[in-house]
Amino acid sequence: MSGRFITQDDIVRDTFDWGETGWISRPELTGSRVLCVMDVTISPGGGHAFHRHPDQEEVIWVREGRVEQWLEQDKHELGPGEAVYIPKNVVHASFTVGEQPAKISVMLSPTAGEGGYEVIDVFEEEPWASLR
Repeated sequence: MSGRFITQDDIVRDTFDWGETGWISRPELTGSRVLCVMDVTISPGGGHAFHRHPDQEEVIWVREGRVEQWLEQDKHELGPGEAVYIPKNVVHASFTVGEQPAKISVMLSPTAGEGGYEVIDVFEEEPWASLR
């Protein structure tokens, strides 16, 4: 497959109780087996609780709002223009800070599974269940 333009009409959006994901690149959309890219909005009070990606590296880049970012048991508040790099299989979580939604860009590589993204939730396991 050669390159392609991705318009708003091409972006597949999934809604969750914590916010929305817009799929920019995953195998079924672009054919890429290297890049999984998402445009994510986390609602105020929402967040993607503790989880890991066993076979994917990840970068989360904050574009708007503020995020309480966990990397294993370390917590750091990120604002616009700031990011976190997450190696494969490292537990992490992202939550909004304040009353505004957080808009983030998420890039994972390589793609995993049919949808390009594989996640293992661990938020009910210790020590993650007691951290927040």
